[in-house]
Amino acid sequence: MFTADKLQQHIVANVREFVTRKIIPVASQLEHKDEYPHALVAEMAEMGLFGCNVTEEFGGLGLDYTTFALVIEEIARGWMSMVGPIGTHSVICDIIQRFGTEEQKQTYLPGLASGERRGGLALSEADAGTDVQRLRTTATRVAGGYRINGAKMWITNGRHGNTFVLAAKTDTKADPPHRGISAFIIEKGEGFNVVRDIDKLGYKGVETCELYFDNFFVPEQNLLGGTEGAGFKHIMTGLESERINVAARGVGLARAAFEDAIRYAQQRTTFGKPICEHQTIQIKLAEMGTKIEAARLLTYSAAAKKDRGERCDLEAGMAKLFATETAQEVALEALRIHGGAGYAKDLNVERYYRDAPLLIVGGGTNELQRLVIAKRLLEKYPSQ
Repeated sequence: MFTADKLQQHIVANVREFVTRKIIPVASQLEHKDEYPHALVAEMAEMGLFGCNVTEEFGGLGLDYTTFALVIEEIARGWMSMVGPIGTHSVICDIIQRFGTEEQKQTYLPGLASGERRGGLALSEADAGTDVQRLRTTATRVAGGYRINGAKMWITNGRHGNTFVLAAKTDTKADPPHRGISAFIIEKGEGFNVVRDIDKLGYKGVETCELYFDNFFVPEQNLLGGTEGAGFKHIMTGLESERINVAARGVGLARAAFEDAIRYAQQRTTFGKPICEHQTIQIKLAEMGTKIEAARLLTYSAAAKKDRGERCDLEAGMAKLFATETAQEVALEALRIHGGAGYAKDLNVERYYRDAPLLIVGGGTNELQRLVIAKRLLEKYPSQ
């Protein structure tokens, strides 16, 4: 069993109280209106949640990966969309803190920690999501910096964010292609165009955008780490922590669906007794509870390994795969336990069911996770 220490328990208790008191009462209304939760996001900034993984030196909370995952789980339990403003934001904080120059850290991390700067990762494209090396956005060197041209898709915080880490090709002829990818810290300006907000099945309230860059100028000092061709490594390292983040979201969403389902099962009566006394429902509850506990253990085991500074792509992949598949399965089973009531928008279970698929395809598809896991297992268990 995973047991949080006293500090972690204190932090989680504060976040849980915020989620219960502020998020849950308004989540359904905001979600169905697809309305950005400005007031809640501002309150998260006041709580310091935008600086969860920024060190205290730069004004952040300096939380370890395990504690941050606990925070993410609690927020996702209330409304998964509320993780959006700080989820991708935390990825670019991690990337800048690990690989940025001292000047870049001093310039950007304090504002990111306070929430004054809202971060996003401009990585995916229409033809380059899971296969990052296929990206077509280019960064051409000019006097004093670079000109960015191209388009990005599925960008969380694209409209309300103001500071991004962008991946672009500085060498279109590099072989292999990833050696030609560089990362840049960018801010909105002339040539940075938010084309549209993508209308989604779930994950409502937080914007997911298509961006277009038209001769967008980036100063030379904004080349991440000051080195061309290192962007692929920078971003892939950041995505390792994102997979733990996404796994924690899966645990939180699954918890919410399970808790709604088990309460309903004790209140709903058929054939003269609560449905929780019918064996079919009991079997569903047993499987749901078991999978959620297994997902939690995988997630916090991966986070603990990353906290120790050890390689954890295998563990993070396993956690992301299992926790998000569990979220999808538990959301469906919760809807089935609710019967017809679960299909109506009056209850939260239909929202869980719509939100869960994002976790399966986001942060690296689960098909990709299976390939990463298999590759690492073959390395771990050689034939000779």
